[in-house]
Amino acid sequence: MTHTHDGIDWPTRLIAMRRADEGTEAADAGIARRLVELVPPNATLVDIGPGAGGMSAALAVALAARGGGRIILVDAVPELLEAASDRAGRAAEGRVEISTVRVDAASGNLPDLLPSVDLVWASAVLHHLPDQQRGIIGLVRALGPGGWLALREGGLPTRCLPWDVGVGEPGLADRLEAAHRAWFAGMRAAMPGVARMPVGWNRALADAGLVEVSSFSYLIDLPAPAAEPVRQSVVDHLTWCAGVAADWLTESDRAAVARLLDPDDPAFAGARDDVFVLSASTVHLGRKPAP
Repeated sequence: MTHTHDGIDWPTRLIAMRRADEGTEAADAGIARRLVELVPPNATLVDIGPGAGGMSAALAVALAARGGGRIILVDAVPELLEAASDRAGRAAEGRVEISTVRVDAASGNLPDLLPSVDLVWASAVLHHLPDQQRGIIGLVRALGPGGWLALREGGLPTRCLPWDVGVGEPGLADRLEAAHRAWFAGMRAAMPGVARMPVGWNRALADAGLVEVSSFSYLIDLPAPAAEPVRQSVVDHLTWCAGVAADWLTESDRAAVARLLDPDDPAFAGARDDVFVLSASTVHLGRKPAP
């Protein structure tokens, strides 16, 4: 497993991340267009921690629509870099240059490996780094004068189950969410060199020297009855939550989740017509002032 600060085996998450990208494709396209409007023609963009490449592809399409540009994908995990590069390259159709840099986003030499860029995009990356504020400062260093930093962090947790799923006790979704929060706190606390960031993301961006700091949120709303890919994404989400948060669940709740994840069980989440995906994400923006 490639070393990451959080101890997560990211290559095993690749298939699930691809399916999640399908559900957010329309939202990502809108965000990409909004971000590309901030930068000059033929801009250079950096996607930090591109995952399976969903947003990389959206940014490539948005840049191509404005005449082209360059996107640099940055990750420490080679399997993710390869997947994202392939996805972005197909979306670019030769109209946008796609390149990769394999480096840890927390590395102090990250800015030295990049050209002066017009926009850095980082989605759900900073909270996996030991020192989030230091990570932001490193990304700001990579920006050229007037360049933008865009972080997708925070929002509201994903909801995907009715309150009573018919197995175990009612309220399973709420207990899964609480267990996941407990796991997340433990994951961050266990990182070597971890540092607290006791302010909101807007303060953190301003403390890093950015101006015109703002944010916006958006919904992912895939209601029931959901199509098969959405139901499978729900299975992916439950598999992930139950796996990392098992130690914070009761034996009864673990048994209930096992039934929801068993394709041969009548309660299988992937075959239910009452599962859905509803979540809210927030994008935080700031601009690096000219000297």
